[in-house]
Amino acid sequence: MTFKVSDPVRLGVAGLGRGFMLSLPSLRAGPHVKLVACAAPRAESRDAFVAEFGGTAHANVEALASDPNVEAVYIGTPHQMHRAHVEVLVAGGKAVLVDKPLAISMEDADAMVAAAARANVALITGPSHSFDQPVLAARALIEAGEIGPPQMALTFNYTDFLYRPRRPEELDTNAGGGVLFSQAIHQIDLIRLLMGARATHVTARTQSWDAARPTEVAYTAMIDFNGGAAASLTYSGAAHFDSDVWMDGIGELGMAKPEGVHAATRARIAGLSPEAEAALKSGRTYGASQAPAPAPNAEHFGPVLISGPKGDLRLTPKGVEITTAKGRHFHPTPPDPAPRSPVFRALHDTLRHAKPPAQAGAWGLASLEIVHAILASAQSRQTVALTRQGD
Repeated sequence: MTFKVSDPVRLGVAGLGRGFMLSLPSLRAGPHVKLVACAAPRAESRDAFVAEFGGTAHANVEALASDPNVEAVYIGTPHQMHRAHVEVLVAGGKAVLVDKPLAISMEDADAMVAAAARANVALITGPSHSFDQPVLAARALIEAGEIGPPQMALTFNYTDFLYRPRRPEELDTNAGGGVLFSQAIHQIDLIRLLMGARATHVTARTQSWDAARPTEVAYTAMIDFNGGAAASLTYSGAAHFDSDVWMDGIGELGMAKPEGVHAATRARIAGLSPEAEAALKSGRTYGASQAPAPAPNAEHFGPVLISGPKGDLRLTPKGVEITTAKGRHFHPTPPDPAPRSPVFRALHDTLRHAKPPAQAGAWGLASLEIVHAILASAQSRQTVALTRQGD
């Protein structure tokens, strides 16, 4: 099949759950991809997909891998399924965009990167918040020398993440549950992108203070980088405080946050059995609920401050603020009706222009190593050296 460089990528989707729902506004509005097929176990979701997008609905990923109309596949299935799905799809010649994290184990991540290389197809990890418009704008400003070489970074996020409806495996660290695999990966990705240097060491502590949610609910980590730079990352998924108040009252998905939403999260699951809680989460999937409306602001992952010898750079949902000896100035990032368009533009650039993004397979593997280093450092109470960060 021959394509012009302007043609959208013909995209299949594996999994029509919450990850797909969060990307749906961008898939609907963005020009870079065209949805042509899906694979999902729930007939209700498959029927909804065909009703909206046409194309072909498959009951399993193996059938999607054999679909001749599909160029690439967005994998939005649970973390523990990523390796098997990537291996099947790349064997079928499909490029893959794998929702973060790349995998749970380093062994699986290695196997996925190797499988894509053998098949000579693209492997991209995302969506993650390293694709947010303010992050990409900040990276461009840093590369232009606005603050000089980054020397120090601070990022933190206090959320109700772990008290939103969860399946049992999402509360099991060994199955990729807790805040590390789903949430730390965002902070790690965006900080690595903005620091622009190789991470070398991690010192961290994790917290598990709720017996009913037997996994990591919070962490704080220090990452050292080549050249002496360092970054501090803190995250709580069990916070009563909501750090979105320091993001102009704008939530992670770029929408103004109504008063009381954060405080009401725990009440929604209070007294529910694990089965009832999992069913509540299932009600948020495609075909069972509505996707978020297009947001008037960029997505974000909490306050981020990058410091260099010439100034400090702060990310907001509306743009990037720089403070130097000359004062403060602001670089707006106008709202995009397709807020995750940079993710799908990256896929388009890779397949149509042979321009892979930073967040290719090796990038996802390196970020996953830092997740494991946080866990290892917290357990050993020692600094952990990183060995899989590339050149």
